[in-house]
Amino acid sequence: MTTIYLIRHAEAEGNLFRVAHGQYNSTITPRGYRQLGALRRRFADVPIDAVYGSDLFRTQTTASAIYKPKGLAFHAMPLLREVNLGAWEEMTWVEIERMDHQMLVDFNKRPDLWRVDGAEPFAVVRDRMMEAIHQIARECPDATVAATSHGAASRILLGTLHGLSLREIGETRHGDNTSVSKLEVEGDRIRVIYEGDNSHVPPELSTFRRQSWHKSSLATEPGLWFRTLRDDEAGMDLEAVLEEETAGRVAFTYAADALELEDFRLTPALRGQRYGAQLMGQAVKYARRRGLERVRLLCGPELADYFLQFGFAETGRRGEDRVMELDLRLIMREIPD
Repeated sequence: MTTIYLIRHAEAEGNLFRVAHGQYNSTITPRGYRQLGALRRRFADVPIDAVYGSDLFRTQTTASAIYKPKGLAFHAMPLLREVNLGAWEEMTWVEIERMDHQMLVDFNKRPDLWRVDGAEPFAVVRDRMMEAIHQIARECPDATVAATSHGAASRILLGTLHGLSLREIGETRHGDNTSVSKLEVEGDRIRVIYEGDNSHVPPELSTFRRQSWHKSSLATEPGLWFRTLRDDEAGMDLEAVLEEETAGRVAFTYAADALELEDFRLTPALRGQRYGAQLMGQAVKYARRRGLERVRLLCGPELADYFLQFGFAETGRRGEDRVMELDLRLIMREIPD
């Protein structure tokens, strides 16, 4: 019998910025790295013989919390990837809802009906996830394995293992970042021992405790969409909109080595409600599209801590202002204790 711990990746850019990232490759957030510290502690005394995972960076980084302390190799397995979202990739969830509300509802509640240009049907994801589990069991007979994957792909797999149709899977719950499910594989039989356990994650580090979409009957949430005010070779100026009211602005220019953030603001009534992450998501998206490895900004000392939550680091000073930079390179960083 093979035991497999199926683990959802730690909080990544798409989770924080509320952007659709299926097979888009993104980094783990500062909160995500702290979640990985908790995951490492959870598995510190659990014997593991092999570690597999999706070949995307966020799952490889998550797997490192287990394979590095145990001195194991990492086995990249594309079969464990997230759903390819096709035309939805890099769109905010609110932009998707404005474009096709019913299709977003179907994505979460009626996956059997979900169809998007260039996207991967859920039935295909179901079949490759099942094949991944069987392949791991064939390669690791009588072993204990950790395997890192993604939210939607794991939900499809777990629902299928409970005997549910794609339509019925739409009524099952979602798993928090770094949540763990335990499977036992014997021959063609796969048993779910438990699923979606995030008991190792302190409440203050839980991604789901900060979000509401997974509690909604339609799995949707309030959020920002963006109206382009300027878009040229020098940079962009975007108006943030909540429903139909102006909510803020993000503007930036393209330098040779970085996207330089020049304006970043929310209307006072919306501050402290996590909408700032969605502004930052736009800066990161366009920096990556330009092939830039950094986002840079100047801020007063009273705002430096605010930008630290997105992964910025202070790199210098100009008078009283702090020079803050966010490194976008796909590089594994140290997991905190």
